[in-house]
Amino acid sequence: MNQRHWIDNAGVRLFARTWGDSTHPAMVLVHGYPDNHSVWSRVAEHLANRFFVIAWDVRGAGASDAPSRLRDYRLSRLASDMQAVVDQLIPERDFHLAAHDWGSVQSWESVTDGPLTGRIRSFTSISGPCLDHVGFVLRRKALSLSLADKESLLRQLGSSWYVMFFQLPVFAPLLWKTLLAKRWPEYLANVEGVAEPEPNPTQVKDGSKGVMLYRANMLPRLLNPRPRYARCPVQLIEPRNDRYVGPVLSEQLEQWVPGLIRRPVEAGHWLILDQPEQVAGWIAGFADTVA
Repeated sequence: MNQRHWIDNAGVRLFARTWGDSTHPAMVLVHGYPDNHSVWSRVAEHLANRFFVIAWDVRGAGASDAPSRLRDYRLSRLASDMQAVVDQLIPERDFHLAAHDWGSVQSWESVTDGPLTGRIRSFTSISGPCLDHVGFVLRRKALSLSLADKESLLRQLGSSWYVMFFQLPVFAPLLWKTLLAKRWPEYLANVEGVAEPEPNPTQVKDGSKGVMLYRANMLPRLLNPRPRYARCPVQLIEPRNDRYVGPVLSEQLEQWVPGLIRRPVEAGHWLILDQPEQVAGWIAGFADTVA
């Protein structure tokens, strides 16, 4: 069964979809940038025979509201959205969590701190590191006298050039609206070798509003990281061919995540589109192990 839902969180309306039987164990999926919940639809269909699957459009994406103030996109607000979604759809129930890209970045906020830590049974993170953990890694690399550390740092900074581009408050959203949005499907096909399940009618919004995530969170967290310890078992799916999130960003993650399970895979950044059945199997298998 596939249902649509609307959730209000302090005046911000969030659109969510659910798959499967509501009496089954709950599985929450969080999308990244510049996507919306539909990027998970193929994975959700494979999970729905065993889980009650929940995915929603993060604020600024899809059918959800897009606040205009930069502070409304801070990680604390995104964590509050997750709490609002699960409180309405699975009140007081525990759940498993899986997230991709910026969905994973924001999910670390709830995995390491806050009111949901006691309810999250497992977390599968795909290509989305905790910004606080990254801040400590970059600081260590920058201060290191090792040539290898300097090379790996420069390599990742080169892969993350777009992060600084997205700090431009006018030009970055304008470029998305006028050029990048219409070319995004072509980019996915020609560069990443993947295709979305269906044409995305909100691609302009998803890209232009989503840059607020970078502007509101990247520099403050990277420059002033805080110790963040995971409060649940974590599986890290590591695509070896990820063009954007390199292995350096998860170096020494075991320091913050006791018992971390690493799963290196031969895939690119959008493996949830390229290998949905396999990804669903990894997520479900890890949830079963935890249970």
